[in-house]
Amino acid sequence: MEILKSELGQAALDSGKMIGTAMIISLIVGGALGLVLYLTSNKLFFKNNLANSFAGFVINIIRSLPFIILLVLLLPITKTIVGSDIGPEAATVPITIAAIAFFARLSEGAFNEVDSGVIEAAISSGASLRLILFDVLIVEAFPSLIRAITVNLVSLIGYSAMAGIVGGGGIGDLAIRYGYYRYETGVMIVTVLILLVLVQAIQITGDALATKLSRK
Repeated sequence: MEILKSELGQAALDSGKMIGTAMIISLIVGGALGLVLYLTSNKLFFKNNLANSFAGFVINIIRSLPFIILLVLLLPITKTIVGSDIGPEAATVPITIAAIAFFARLSEGAFNEVDSGVIEAAISSGASLRLILFDVLIVEAFPSLIRAITVNLVSLIGYSAMAGIVGGGGIGDLAIRYGYYRYETGVMIVTVLILLVLVQAIQITGDALATKLSRK
């Protein structure tokens, strides 16, 4: 267990950096893309089949690739951006790109769940586009967005663990280097338990928050 004492803290910090950075960027960029997909597919706003199809096509390409393949394919781009193709900073690039595409679809689905009658009523009342988007659409979609954020965060934990295969650092890297290659079963068990507890805590919290907001 000396390995855990000496390296678990740094591994957890590396995982936190990867997940945190990717989460923030994916919420902003992926959420915006999801909104664009919704607006360009809805006749009440800016229906544009060409723009919607193009954005959807790019997102679907990213989502269709298994993460480990995407990670390898993006190595040249990663090296250009961060100056290295190993380590947590390098792993953050493909993790973020995968998360953006994933959350874009999740947020699009959340917006599509909003009752069109509510949107039509807001438009009929003469509300501005900004008011409709931020005070009606996003507010109505918020419980579903919370669930989408929860799913996205859980996926990011999985992505960060897989990044350890190419030396991305973090808890996944610790499990692979010691638990798999060096047959340190104790390290593997502890890292798996940490990931299980973390995912369960996130899922329970996200579900509870979404349910609470849905009742208001």
